[in-house]
Amino acid sequence: MQRFGHWLVTPWRRSLVAALAGALPVLAFPAPSLWWFAYVALVPWILLLRAAPTARRALYDGWCGGFGFMLAMHHWLLPNLHVFTFVIAALLGALWAPWGWLVRHFLAEAPGPGRVGAALAVLPSGWLMVELVRSWEGLGGPWGMLGASQWQVEAALRLASVGGVWLLSFLAVALNVAVAVLISIRGSRVPAVAGLVATATVTSAAWAWSPRPDIDGRTRIAVVQPGVIQGADSGDRRFEAEERLTRELVGQDLDLIVWGESSVGFDLGRRPDLASRIGALSRETGAPILVNVDARRSDKPGIYKSSVLVGPDGLTGARYDKMRLVPFGEYVPARSLLGWATSVGEAAGEDRRRGSEQVVMTAGNGLRIGPMVCFESAFPDMSRHLAEDGSDVLVAQSATSTFQQSWAPEQHASLAALRAAETGRPMVHATLTGVSAVYDASGQRVGPWLGTSVNTAQVYDVPLAQGATPYVRFGDWPVQVALLILAAWCAGEGVRTVRVRRPAPGPRVPPARTTHESPARPGR
Repeated sequence: MQRFGHWLVTPWRRSLVAALAGALPVLAFPAPSLWWFAYVALVPWILLLRAAPTARRALYDGWCGGFGFMLAMHHWLLPNLHVFTFVIAALLGALWAPWGWLVRHFLAEAPGPGRVGAALAVLPSGWLMVELVRSWEGLGGPWGMLGASQWQVEAALRLASVGGVWLLSFLAVALNVAVAVLISIRGSRVPAVAGLVATATVTSAAWAWSPRPDIDGRTRIAVVQPGVIQGADSGDRRFEAEERLTRELVGQDLDLIVWGESSVGFDLGRRPDLASRIGALSRETGAPILVNVDARRSDKPGIYKSSVLVGPDGLTGARYDKMRLVPFGEYVPARSLLGWATSVGEAAGEDRRRGSEQVVMTAGNGLRIGPMVCFESAFPDMSRHLAEDGSDVLVAQSATSTFQQSWAPEQHASLAALRAAETGRPMVHATLTGVSAVYDASGQRVGPWLGTSVNTAQVYDVPLAQGATPYVRFGDWPVQVALLILAAWCAGEGVRTVRVRRPAPGPRVPPARTTHESPARPGR
């Protein structure tokens, strides 16, 4: 171990180890059997930051670890963004530099129980601030939040209904900090054990007392997945494939049929023939069809991605325009400065236009559906607002055709489990080429996943639910608590700094006395 410490003296070696340590948590995402790894994966990174020789080095190690985390989480973008993937990872990785400084501040050398107890609250709060900042759409959105790795753990899904994915991330970091203290700081093992016990208690309490969705009927929803279709006329052939697969659903007693993102490559206002064909399919199957149009609008300037509901009589007028766009994939942030990205990768040549508000659509049978498009399913606030507005079913229309040979389709589909558990509403994740999936109101999978090599129309018998989860009622309260914790710590540090800088009072010296001598009398 001492030899390894000498090896780390070289700055580039230490930076490499920090990047590798930051990448470790990503292993908890793709492998279902490694969900537990998220609770210890940060430990090597924390130990490295704790041992940083200076605060400046801790900042740098935090940046390098963040770079490794972001690069590993988004490595499947390399074939499309090329070198720009490294630029994005380096820019976003800098968000973890202050967190690296925090780790060293609390855990360096031999911290006492009080400081370790504070670390168990402040360090997870700092991590949540990083996730909050990078959740902004312009920085890529909340893709790959640490808590999202727990989407297959029933207890974690129950916690998500209480505090969303934010609560899962907070508890995961707290457990990592506690384990790191147990390993490296003997004198402070009591608060570390207390942190582990507190986390276990919170999980148990959520399991026992968090409200469960009240099942209220069922609905039959079909997902149409045409598979990979390439070529110059792929748009026409995809539509024909979707048409053929939808006809196979005749007689299935359906309430809704969902096509994937960009399932229609023409504006239906300009192509009434296509609208009529989809309307005919709705009449044949007896169910409204939610399609997704990716085309230049006939009534507005620019290109929109829109969820459009088509009924037996054609267009129903229900339409949702995508609000949160994929950076570089659907628009280039600050195009005047970063427009060069289109020359080194597959960045958007023309920016898509944004919608202005979310929409809850009512199908002909009274089913209320809340549509989202593509990576909007990564934003917990969007699904929460749709549940608040009365959605019975959440629907995400996606297309991961470009990334079929990576783990991106599986990772994207897994987000629907978290959104369902958070809101207490079932969710349908429908894609063109896989992975498509459906989850019930508690986040448990309903029916089969449709893999990337599958082209079919699959019917799901989906249980509906009533009631509002604590997360829907109270929103992102773990983030607010984290902000309060950080504010309290900053205030305490400020008071302590003022006390240290204030000059100590000098010793009290009695005032000097003046002696008045009588003048000598003459003659004496």
